[in-house]
Amino acid sequence: MMSMTWHNLEFVRTGLDLVSCGCSSNNSVDRFPVRNCAKGVHRSVRRGYGARKLASCQRDIARCLALPTKTPETLVNGASIVIAQGPAPVMDEKVESRSPISVTNLFQVVADDLQTLNKNLLSIVGAENPVLMSAAEQIFGAGGKRMRPALVFLVSRATAEIVGLKELTKEHRRLAEIIEMIHTASLIHDDVLDESDMRRGKETVHQIYGTRVAVLAGDFMFAQSSWYLANLENLEVIKLISQVIKDFASGEIKQASSLFDCDVELEEYLIKSYYKTASLIAASTKGAAIFSSVNSSVSEQMYQYGKNLGLSFQVVDDILDFTQSAEQLGKPAGSDLAKGNLTAPVIFALEKEPKLRELIESEFCETGSLDEAIGIVKSSGGIERARDLAKEKADLAIRNLQCLPQSTFRLALEGMVRYNLERID
Repeated sequence: MMSMTWHNLEFVRTGLDLVSCGCSSNNSVDRFPVRNCAKGVHRSVRRGYGARKLASCQRDIARCLALPTKTPETLVNGASIVIAQGPAPVMDEKVESRSPISVTNLFQVVADDLQTLNKNLLSIVGAENPVLMSAAEQIFGAGGKRMRPALVFLVSRATAEIVGLKELTKEHRRLAEIIEMIHTASLIHDDVLDESDMRRGKETVHQIYGTRVAVLAGDFMFAQSSWYLANLENLEVIKLISQVIKDFASGEIKQASSLFDCDVELEEYLIKSYYKTASLIAASTKGAAIFSSVNSSVSEQMYQYGKNLGLSFQVVDDILDFTQSAEQLGKPAGSDLAKGNLTAPVIFALEKEPKLRELIESEFCETGSLDEAIGIVKSSGGIERARDLAKEKADLAIRNLQCLPQSTFRLALEGMVRYNLERID
């Protein structure tokens, strides 16, 4: 497990005083100065949840992890949250081999919810402008796993069980739609910034309609999602999701201002990754818990789950940029490095290989220099250390789920963490 020291890491804004329990290291990306977390120290008290038996579980989900069935409580900073008894689970890399985890199977428990969402997405974009509608159809119709709304539904149903809520509220469902709209708007803008011609095997919006229409289409979706967000009439969720849109811009600015900068530090990379990826996932999972009306400490743990899962996902994506082929990636391998965007594998490799700094600072002006740099990243241990970082964040995400009672929905949330790591196995 990696060990890193972070000093007085503080975001531009102050934020909610988020609980980060059971840390496996003394670092964490939060919206407040990083505090050291006591490792493995819990003051346990018992409450009425008692033993919960798992009534039924999808076979493909259940094989992800065998977990204890008791959920007593603990006190963290004076607030009570439900956690599993015994030491916090850490994912074991040395388990017997099993079939790869299928996202389709993980999401089967919320398949009906996702089907309803897919039907509603186009209608809530609105039909005021045929070009905008066509642009929406282009990207919504391009497929995708719908991971973010699926996480909203999974957390919604997992937390609803805590308070005895039998069915999802209209706010839960609208939140999932808003999250997917915001994600889609960000993809349209990302494709413009990255000059990408293809997205999920289809031409991008700006490739078909031009940059002007693509930018306006993304702006429209951000505005439309904000309108629906305001109509939820929950100030806490409105602030939470609105911050995500600001984070997107902050992440892009941070990335653009540090291209080819070999002095970029790991904590800066993680902050940027939080802004660009983890912020939306964290807001999604916390917002879902808020609409279930659970204890605030539980909703904060759902925020931490989304944040840690999102960071782990980003690190894995950055590893795949070096380990997969152009055909698998749908873009040239090492494309982030070629553009000067230095990710975790590169940052780790720079600590050992001075030659890599020379190549990067030359901006790969010589023929073959990019391939040489990619080779150095692979041979220097940068990939392996990045893999450790992804696993560290994944372990934290698993711990964050201990506040939930046992259910197929919790197992699916745990399975998402494992599915992500399987992408680099």
